[in-house]
Amino acid sequence: MIKKRSSAILSLLMLALFIACEAQKTLEEEALAKIETLESLMAEAKEKDIDVQREETVLWFSNQFIKFANWDEANKDAIEKLYGYERYYAPNKAQLAAELPDFERKKVIEILDHGIAELKKELAGEITRRPVNTVDWQNAKAGDNMFVSNGKPSFPYDYFSKTVGQPLTNEEVYNDHLGAIYHGGENLYPVDHDRAINSFLLNEDGTFDEELMQELTGIPDTNIGFLIYWSMGIPEWVEAKEPEIRKGRSLFTGFDIDNPLARDVWGKIIRKTGELTKGKKVTELGYIFANEPHWYSEKGHWTGKYQEMNAISSYTLNKFRSWLKNKYEGNLKALNANWESNFKSFETVEIEIPMDIALTGKPIWYDWNRYHMDRTTDWFTFNQDNLHAVNPEADTHIKIFPRTFYEDSRSHGMDIEALTELTTMIGHDAKALGSKSIRPHINSDFIKKYAYKWDGMAILHDFLESVSPDKINVNSESHFLSSGQWRDLNARTSYVRNVYWLSTLMGMDANMGWFWARDPDGSPEDRLEGELNFFDPGLGGAYAGSNNMQPHIANEVTQVMYDLNTFSEEIIALREQKRPLRLFYSETSAINTADYMTEATKLYKSLFFEGLPLGFVTKNIIEKQGNSTWNTVVVYKSKFVTDTEFAALQTYLDNGGTVILDSEESLSMNEYGKKRSQKLSAGKGKLIPLNGAAVEEIKKTALAEVADQMPEVRVTSDNGEIFKTTISRVVKQEDGSYLVNLLNVGHNAAKIKLELASGAAMKITNLMTSNPVEAEFSLASEEVLLLEIK
Repeated sequence: MIKKRSSAILSLLMLALFIACEAQKTLEEEALAKIETLESLMAEAKEKDIDVQREETVLWFSNQFIKFANWDEANKDAIEKLYGYERYYAPNKAQLAAELPDFERKKVIEILDHGIAELKKELAGEITRRPVNTVDWQNAKAGDNMFVSNGKPSFPYDYFSKTVGQPLTNEEVYNDHLGAIYHGGENLYPVDHDRAINSFLLNEDGTFDEELMQELTGIPDTNIGFLIYWSMGIPEWVEAKEPEIRKGRSLFTGFDIDNPLARDVWGKIIRKTGELTKGKKVTELGYIFANEPHWYSEKGHWTGKYQEMNAISSYTLNKFRSWLKNKYEGNLKALNANWESNFKSFETVEIEIPMDIALTGKPIWYDWNRYHMDRTTDWFTFNQDNLHAVNPEADTHIKIFPRTFYEDSRSHGMDIEALTELTTMIGHDAKALGSKSIRPHINSDFIKKYAYKWDGMAILHDFLESVSPDKINVNSESHFLSSGQWRDLNARTSYVRNVYWLSTLMGMDANMGWFWARDPDGSPEDRLEGELNFFDPGLGGAYAGSNNMQPHIANEVTQVMYDLNTFSEEIIALREQKRPLRLFYSETSAINTADYMTEATKLYKSLFFEGLPLGFVTKNIIEKQGNSTWNTVVVYKSKFVTDTEFAALQTYLDNGGTVILDSEESLSMNEYGKKRSQKLSAGKGKLIPLNGAAVEEIKKTALAEVADQMPEVRVTSDNGEIFKTTISRVVKQEDGSYLVNLLNVGHNAAKIKLELASGAAMKITNLMTSNPVEAEFSLASEEVLLLEIK
């Protein structure tokens, strides 16, 4: 009886295994059959001189992910382990690993179905697409405010971290489908070395490690690229000489930036590597001075767990003392009065770091955080000065951590405006969340109104572009596909298209996404094999649920970048417009006010969907830029400003500008909370005081002031909600026609109505398909349209 039961169980197991194998075979065979269909259609299209670059990419990703699915199926233990490193997936890692191969095969079938359908439409004459304008990876150049390739504006794309262990010359990794931007991180490296330019290049005797230097000099001079200063570690010989070297480190900068030996080491490294790479193509996208720099110096911040600002060195303290002496013009009595202290001299001033956030708004809080920003700016100025001493034409940027701008905390030491003014390019790694965060403590209320979290990316771009409107904008690690806060295996292709399009429309000229980590055989890159134990808190779990498991997402990134490059001239025309309405930003208020950016973002979002590009002004922007590029400034919840910030606003009014002041509280205090006796006066301009007005009243007043700046194409949208979700940009072209770009970031479809302010008749064409469009139509959730109106 037992024998018969065992035999029956064995038979059932064999049957289940056979069914599973047949299911796999069926999905793979279905995908392969569709590949044949698409290839046949492509051959027909080529005979008719129809461009099939888009379909080439669909084929490439389809073939790659069929291979990847088979590897994942044959190596379930490895995939399960990778899922296990991400705490969000860890409880279900075995199930997820088992399901992944068929998930990938099904998504391959989806992208093939879409590719076949689109090409059939073109062959049938139902649509006409522009041929793809691909990036010239060998000859693209950094021009004035944009990259140029094939004589047109160009938006290069790739991945910041890419298949570590594979050579740059491997065309299975560096190609049009994934991007072909070179860098200094191709090889599997020792701990803290990560990139070719790192702290370990210099020997104690002052010579350079020639073997390590070959990581840099061996980069082929064929493709455009970027280089990053990787400052995670510091050599043991430096630590032996400077016991304080780690005090005041940050997450990704592993040493004290005020330490004289650290500066000596890095000054020599910067000069030597700058000389060796001068004029090389790998520097076309710039030298990146740091990876997500921040030095959060407040108690309880999450970065403290990673040794960030757990203390400060004697060098930092002494520089702070000198800063205070200069700030207070040697008046110790004034310092003691402000701090409620009793120091005997500036040389004996002490401060506790990390600092208690209960001190927010106090003079000691302001002084430390203002100095903290100044010292960081001084560090990056040191970097740039050394590079430009040997390589004066070198382009530079910093991978600004976006949360240092759009979140409230200002204890991080990053003066975003000063750093953006300093470097020759704009740099950052803006992110978005495509759905609710995977972290329970992260607020995901945005999902109540919007299909994805767009506002952090948007407000950062508008601020950076306001500070440096004529600089190239490089997102050197775009976190649109996944991050420590978000990823979604079933992420929507419509989200990918929308967020990449919107960020490019708002200024992004190049992006290197996070991250591509598949070897050509389907296995994870060398760095992710074996037991993982990275200092970087996000790296171990980064593979799970990422685009490395998402054929539909990986393909859509390239498809939208193809379209953006194909319509690059239109995109540039749409984004190079005046920003007539500006929001006043005060770093002083941001330091002293616990919720400054939270409140500023509310006003920003209320104005974002009104059809005009928004901008910012600061003291420096008012003083350094032509005020004719805007006509109205809104001051909102900016209680604390320095005398020079106040004077800049008054000068703007005296010169004929318009200022909307939300309440008497704004501008009422100096940086130390002392009451200001002066009040703004209209001068030759227009001052509109509002007595504590709510956001909606401020919005109404502001829009009335810029009514004559509104586009000549009127865009009306109705999504059935009391809030707007349609982003519109309009620009008039030289021939009198109009370009109109529409993006819906809401959950609901929006009813759109287009009309000319003149009331004249018009002809509307969808530039993506060459088809006519009616004046009234529906814009689907996350849909993107590029229209021409004549």
